[in-house]
Amino acid sequence: MHHDRTSALGGTYADPASATARIRFRRALTLAAMTLVMPGSAQLVQGNKRVGRIAIRIWLAVLAVLVIGLALAMMDRQFVFSLATNAALLSLGRWLLVALAIGWVALIVDAWRLGRPRELARQHLAISTAFHAALVVGTAAVLFFASHTVSVMNGFTDTVFASNTVSKPHDGRYNVLLMGTDSGKDRSGMRPDSINVASIDAETGKAVLIGLPRNLENVPFPKGSPMRQEFPNGFDCDGCYLNAVNTWANDHADLFDSKEPGIDATMDAVETITGLKLNYYALVNMKGFSKLIDAVGGVEINVRERTAIGGIGSPIRGYIEAGEQKLSGDKALWYARSRVENDDWSRMGRQKCVMNAMVRQLNPQKVITNMQDIATSSSAMLHTSIPRQDLSVFMDLALKTKSQPISSVSLVPPVIYTGNPDYDKVRRLVSDAVGSSEAREEVQKSALVTAKLPPIEVGGEATKKDPRKANRSADLDASC
Repeated sequence: MHHDRTSALGGTYADPASATARIRFRRALTLAAMTLVMPGSAQLVQGNKRVGRIAIRIWLAVLAVLVIGLALAMMDRQFVFSLATNAALLSLGRWLLVALAIGWVALIVDAWRLGRPRELARQHLAISTAFHAALVVGTAAVLFFASHTVSVMNGFTDTVFASNTVSKPHDGRYNVLLMGTDSGKDRSGMRPDSINVASIDAETGKAVLIGLPRNLENVPFPKGSPMRQEFPNGFDCDGCYLNAVNTWANDHADLFDSKEPGIDATMDAVETITGLKLNYYALVNMKGFSKLIDAVGGVEINVRERTAIGGIGSPIRGYIEAGEQKLSGDKALWYARSRVENDDWSRMGRQKCVMNAMVRQLNPQKVITNMQDIATSSSAMLHTSIPRQDLSVFMDLALKTKSQPISSVSLVPPVIYTGNPDYDKVRRLVSDAVGSSEAREEVQKSALVTAKLPPIEVGGEATKKDPRKANRSADLDASC
């Protein structure tokens, strides 16, 4: 039987049953789309209006919070960071996201019911059900992932930023001691392989990275410190270098009224060496740093010199060749710590190259997509005195620092002889570098301060043997 009828204009009318089926199908998809765009709108139009009104109000409240958050971020980014790192707000936000996910999924399922699936044609029912299922899975996945991210961030900040002592800027700058160490069963005590001070302008984020040789001798200590009482003429015992202060103090913990005598003694020494008052410290386990680099997919570095892999208590098992490369965590670690065929001065420059590259290349997308791996590796890698209350300050400063050149100064031959350092000169060099960083017109010059420092008359043994090597190391430090 032929159901089409000829119209007065010679056209045909479609089968009424088919037209009705298409209308029902479009209605089912429309209700789903409405629920995706504005949860509760489908119920307000065709279901339980009370539920619809409640859902829409909640949705509008969420949108209002997001708009207010964006407005605040434009006006006061640091305030938004402080809210985003608040433990109570993060805990509340986590469970609100879970509740939002469950409620939204329930509304999508109800929208499928309101589409009258029993009245749909078989093909339309399959498409509608698949579409609703995709919305359920997508919505739940996004919101549950967001909840998981909040939970990971809350746990990470609780674990790493556990200190409660807040330190205000000194002369408008935050000075943070950065130490890198390799932990292992074959090492007696913890001797930092990398010692740097990051001096950051509290307003602009302009940073100066000061590299301290681990083998500085006759390290001075401030008056009144237990180390000064034991070593009034400087740290002058056999094998007593800057990186051994931590081990010595920990081995004589009874002399200190401190939970972390080694770190406190090292901070005292670095303050006396540089003339900078330190706010905080951050101790990085280099093996954890390697895992962090792997977590973000490697780090791109301009390798300035062929660098050996291995060779410290084991055979050399390969090389990192010069040139632009993307290094894995293991290779980046060896590039930062190897000194088999180079020297300590070259290594100091390479360490700063790696840190600088990480600052430049970490971005929100990498952090979000690798949140769990970053948090896991960072928790094992980082031990710091920066409190949670100041985390928002350093997050804001990190974004400011990222957009600016980082100045650097290394206290290496021929500028400073580590066997008999002129600490008055060290403090002058540090003061000049910080002053240059603060002067806007001198920012680019200060980025090359290491390469342009004049040589001193009394050189170290390495300088006497091959002065070009020391100069090359300074150039490496400045040009990476």
